[in-house]
This record gives sequence, C-alpha cells and structure tokens, in this order.
Amino acid sequence: MVSACSSSPFEAPPSSPPPSAAPTDVAVSAPPASASSSAATALAPVRVAFARALQVVSGGQLPAPCQTGDVRCLVSARFSGHDAERTSALALFDETGDVVGTEEEHQMEGGFRGTIHIVPELPVRQYAKHLGWVLSAQRDIAVFQKAIEDKHGGPVPYRNRALVFRFLRSVGRTTPSAYAANWEVGYNVSGSLHAHAEAVRDTIFHEVFHLNDQAHKNWSRRAIGPIVDRIAAKCASKTACLTPYAPFKTMVRGGTYYAFQPNNGDIAHEYAAELATRYFMEQRAALKGEVPAGGWFKCGPTENAETMTALAKEFFGAVDLTPACK
Repeated sequence: MVSACSSSPFEAPPSSPPPSAAPTDVAVSAPPASASSSAATALAPVRVAFARALQVVSGGQLPAPCQTGDVRCLVSARFSGHDAERTSALALFDETGDVVGTEEEHQMEGGFRGTIHIVPELPVRQYAKHLGWVLSAQRDIAVFQKAIEDKHGGPVPYRNRALVFRFLRSVGRTTPSAYAANWEVGYNVSGSLHAHAEAVRDTIFHEVFHLNDQAHKNWSRRAIGPIVDRIAAKCASKTACLTPYAPFKTMVRGGTYYAFQPNNGDIAHEYAAELATRYFMEQRAALKGEVPAGGWFKCGPTENAETMTALAKEFFGAVDLTPACK
C-alpha cells in the first residue's frame, strides 16, 4: 500500500498485510465489524501492547535487562551495539510511542507483483538512514497534525502514533515498499520508493492513512467508492483519461496511475490513500504560503473537490487551508 507521491515509474506496494501478520491482523480491505467509532479510535490514549512489542522487537524472548511491561527497554536492547540507531529508535518511541522491530520471514503474494520473498532486516549500518527518515517523517507529520488541530480548535479523529514499524527486505526485489494493517507498518529497506526522506515521509502518510481508513470502518469504500468507481468505469486504465483525477502521478511500471492500478485490491482504498497524501502535501504547502506543482487538486474536475472535501470532513475536522479556486 504505499504509493508515495513520487513521479518515478516505480511499482508501488500492496494494500494488504503479509501472511506473517499477527493472528488478529486484518487486511485494510476488510476492516473488523467491531471497529470502534472513528473519533474514539483516533482520540483515545493508545500505546503498543507489551506482548506485541515483545514479539516484533525481540522475537518473543525477554532480554535479560528488561522487565515485563517495559517496551522502551525492549527497543533499547534490540539496538545494542548500534548507538546512533538506538538513539533514533528511542526518540521515535519517546516522541510518538512508535515501536521499531522487524518483520518475520515469509513468502508474500503481491498481486500484480507476483510472489516475493520477505526477510527481516533491522535498520542498522547501511540501512540506518531508513530509521532516520522514519523518525523525521513522524516528526513532520506530527507538526502537520498539530497545525490542523490548532485550526480546527481541538483534536481530529486521525491517529499517527503508537504504531509498530516492522522493518524488512525483499530478496532480489524492490517491491513492496511498504504495507500496513492494524496500526502496524511493514517498511522495506530495499523499497524502490524509499530514495530520500521526502519520499519516505509521503509513503508513511499513505500507509498510516490506510490504518485510519480501516479504523473508520472502511470509509473509503463507503464514502467515496462510488465516485472512484465512476472514474474507473469512464477511463478504464487509459492514462490520459485518468490524469486529471489522479491525486499523485505515481505510475506502476507497465500499468497506470497507482491510485487506479487493476489487481491491487479495492481501488477506492488506494485512491483514498493517495488523496490523503495529496491533502497532507497541499495543507503543508498552504501553511508555508506555497503553491504545489500542478496546483490545487480540488480545482480540477468536480470529482476531485467532492472527494477531497469528504476526506477533510471525515479525518481532519473539515480543515482546508488552501485558497478558493479561481
């Protein structure tokens, strides 16, 4: 599920978790019937459960220096011998409650990508930059969310903390760049979209939106799915037709815009995650007094304004800092 906002023709990752996901995990395309209300889900105090942290960080084994319940100690022990990386991992935990661990080895069925061998990869040594980029991304997103909440006058029902980051490497492949389910993000240190800090930030925003969409009881399908379906019916996979409707210009190699790529799950989910990332990018630009390349998305076809307005209302208190269309 990543589709980071990149114009390069890289393949983007899938929108469902790997077979190694925790037994209680569910794919973004199938939110649990018992999902709590959107506001309660996003606004209630949250933290990563110790049992889950123990599995992801330490493979289920309690390190000698740690006591049951001390997640911070687990993270610190996991990065023993890697002082700089430990500093970053602990900063991420202290600032956002996020926990850094590794994925389990498995074979992933990646839809149009085929079968992919996934192995755990701790973000140290040559991969340390990825941990730094994730920390930077979460800091940037926190600043963005505070600005939105300040404008709204209170909290908004969007969660971007107390996440689990499961670091991995795809053997001989550069996809998927990331995937997410149940407040956990799988991050590929070999991901084609993870070329620099900005791309990683947008990828993470895309993935975390999927988690919020899941918590909001499959909002994308219910609320904007019919609009996305109409666009897809009108354009099929014709790139020229889809261009004005694509929130980002990320292309699947040999395919079309990632938001509308066939055989990649429900297109409403991927379109919505791309739309949310566009919202993030545009609101940040508006805060800086800038105009993004390509202009404001809402000022394109009518469908663009309809979906962007609906997204802002559901997740971000209906805040829109961008100027009116001329």
